[in-house]
Amino acid sequence: MQIKELKQNILRSLGNVVISRLINLLLATVKINIRNREVLIELEKDKIPYIAAFWHGKMLIGWNLFKGKNFSALVSQSKDGELLTRLLKKWKYDVVRGSSHKGGKEALSKMIDLAKENKSIAVTPDGPTGPINKFKAGAVITARESGIPIVLIGIGISNKKNLRSWDKFEIPKPFSKAEVILSEKIYVDKNFDYDKTNDLILMCEEKLNELNRKAEIVCSN
Repeated sequence: MQIKELKQNILRSLGNVVISRLINLLLATVKINIRNREVLIELEKDKIPYIAAFWHGKMLIGWNLFKGKNFSALVSQSKDGELLTRLLKKWKYDVVRGSSHKGGKEALSKMIDLAKENKSIAVTPDGPTGPINKFKAGAVITARESGIPIVLIGIGISNKKNLRSWDKFEIPKPFSKAEVILSEKIYVDKNFDYDKTNDLILMCEEKLNELNRKAEIVCSN
């Protein structure tokens, strides 16, 4: 390894550590209120794994909800995905690398296997490159093939910074409030054909957008 490459790796590692610590410090100041929490309590009491789905732009709060709960997570194979992978591993996530563009089939197969092994999974169904708030098929197909339910997660933040990225990535400001609204459990019939599966994907998209609108309204009041 050349000295220049070694230096870059060291700086990158130090940067990742600093960013991870800053994120943890920031999120520790955010007050999170969860509505319909009973859905998760019931699933966890009965030891039923599930797929938690939230939009890519709201991932900071979304991933934080399941920190330390031994979840699996689907993360892209991009450089940004590498930073997220390191953070999620510190949060005790089992990270699966892949997306609809790169490593997608292998990642989907791995997700289905994990679900069948009674592992809960957190996903951002419009990631990693959008379009924004458009529900891709992975979560629904995983639920159909494994038999575990989907729980949609709407997130609103009272005081935040939106980045100029495709997903309008949201960074909560210190001491802000986050409203989280959970859907009921959504099961996918294993016998659903293409059309019925696609209809359910569209339903999930509409429902998740509705939950986010409600969460944003609560935060703005």
